[in-house]
Amino acid sequence: MKASRDYNLLENNIGYSFKDRSLLQNALRHSSYVNEKADHGSDNERLEFLGDAVLNLVIGHLLMDRYPDQKEGVLSKMRANLVNEVRLSEISRAMGLGPFLLLGKGELITNGREKNSILADAFEAIIASVYLDGGFESAFSMVRRHFQDIIIDTRPEDRTYVFDAKSKLQEMVQTMFRETPVYRIVDEEGPDHDKTFKVLLKFSDMSAEGAGKSKKTAEQEAARKGLDMISDKTVEKETDEKD
Repeated sequence: MKASRDYNLLENNIGYSFKDRSLLQNALRHSSYVNEKADHGSDNERLEFLGDAVLNLVIGHLLMDRYPDQKEGVLSKMRANLVNEVRLSEISRAMGLGPFLLLGKGELITNGREKNSILADAFEAIIASVYLDGGFESAFSMVRRHFQDIIIDTRPEDRTYVFDAKSKLQEMVQTMFRETPVYRIVDEEGPDHDKTFKVLLKFSDMSAEGAGKSKKTAEQEAARKGLDMISDKTVEKETDEKD
């Protein structure tokens, strides 16, 4: 299945018309495609990096406007659960982004157009392409369009968000040990179109490993294991004190 070239339709779904459409095309180029076709420009990873920063700024702004009385800690948790990989991939699917992605043969074979990590990264890259093409106001409007209903339905007291283990672990480690957990990629296995990342987490005298198809997923798994270790250690401490 070849990627669609009906960019007018995609721009309509995004909610923005590009002056320089090459920026949009760059946002759609996955590394697996570029690795196979060296003369077809750069992949979207640098745009993803920039888009992540723009997205967090816009969502932070929208949340502050929506909830003027909420404290920083609550707003941070709400933002983390609004911009996670699952949420971003859902928005990409609603946008109909999958058919437009430029992927290598390996990713096409393994149904890369439906992978959460690829869809989420491409959405962040598109945010950056809008920002570079039209400035911050254009990027702000685009993000608001896709998130406004979600934010309206979000409540600080809700417990139905996607669980963000990294944020929870950081909060606990900073409180209990007065330090920040450190994540380090220790291994990458598999071809470019189907990599598995392994991450080592360290804090205090503890460590844990996580694995996943994206760095974010691997870090979340390591963080969940870290939370379990803290829980076990707390139970052991309470048992020893009772004895």
